[in-house]
Amino acid sequence: MTAKANETGATAGVYAPPAAASGSAEGTPVSLRNLTRAFGATKALDGMSLDIAPGELIALLGPSGCGKTTALRIVAGFEFADSGEVLVNGKDVSGVPAAKRDMGMVFQSYSLFPNMSALDNVGFGLRMRKTAAAQRRRKAAELLDMVGLSAQAAQYPHQLSGGQQQRVALARALAIEPHVLLLDEPLSALDAKVRLQLREQIRTLQQRLGTTTIFVTHDQEEALSMADRVGVMRDGRLEQVADPSELYSRPATAFVAEFVGTMNRLPGELAGPGTVTVLGVSCAVIGHGGSGGAGSPPIEDNLTSGPVDVLVRPEGLTVAAAEGGNGIVSGRTFLGAITRVAVLLSGDTEVRVDLASAAALAIPPGTSVQVGLPPTPVLVAPRQQ
Repeated sequence: MTAKANETGATAGVYAPPAAASGSAEGTPVSLRNLTRAFGATKALDGMSLDIAPGELIALLGPSGCGKTTALRIVAGFEFADSGEVLVNGKDVSGVPAAKRDMGMVFQSYSLFPNMSALDNVGFGLRMRKTAAAQRRRKAAELLDMVGLSAQAAQYPHQLSGGQQQRVALARALAIEPHVLLLDEPLSALDAKVRLQLREQIRTLQQRLGTTTIFVTHDQEEALSMADRVGVMRDGRLEQVADPSELYSRPATAFVAEFVGTMNRLPGELAGPGTVTVLGVSCAVIGHGGSGGAGSPPIEDNLTSGPVDVLVRPEGLTVAAAEGGNGIVSGRTFLGAITRVAVLLSGDTEVRVDLASAAALAIPPGTSVQVGLPPTPVLVAPRQQ
């Protein structure tokens, strides 16, 4: 996908930030300009460009090997791009060593010093900057209090839980008051409940401090719940950068649609450049003639007619018991307030439909049902074989 110029005045291929990010105006703007990086024959980054607003939290999301961690390491100064620039507050820092970039980094592995207490771990960066001992201890104590660990100040890493260790690592990164905070999958080693608590705490702290933050993750739920904008990466390039709501409801490509959230593929017939027939309903195609609304992405691969796959989320379909319907309920998964109903359609296509759990009780497995689709604009993609 190639980005076009928008209201913010971004040049082609550069994803620009919204007019105002939710973070503090005191944050630092960061720009990545046409970054490339290759490891042998493998292109880790292929012309990546991105503008990050002051105080914005942006998540880089994508599968393993898409280039998101390489991009983060280049911003941090742990890797150097083959070409391109990293601008922090308008200054090119591409050749500046990591230790002089004034950035805080939180790793997946915590990386705490085992022979130091939590207080001393947090104050380590200040110690390296020759901060007076009393001031250093006061600042470290304030940050431990901010992350809810005042009572653990004298404890060593082996005496702390995984979630507590990661909060110490976060406090340590913030102690130096960095221009930019970099988070490299910091929650992936934690259990689900601690992950949820910590991601809420990180987001609250980030908004309170107004620190420009880049967060790398492969977990779409983390990205969508924490970020002002999410950049979905594939093969070293950004497929789409948008706020979480737009990314989910208006994906620009089939890859983004299927990577973010759950997506059904339904066989359809493209009757022309802007209309597709699916489940007996004629729908407008997103990206043709403004059918998807302002800013709609172009249809993929210049499809104009013939068989295609229509991409629809589980909540976008309807299902009701019907004798001689177009499908049979093959299973149900209880998810609390909703139940995900699996339906086997004619032609051996299985789709998932989200229903209120009370309504799903009326259609147990084996029930003949009619699956429908409201005539709303849809995204289409080349038919999968």
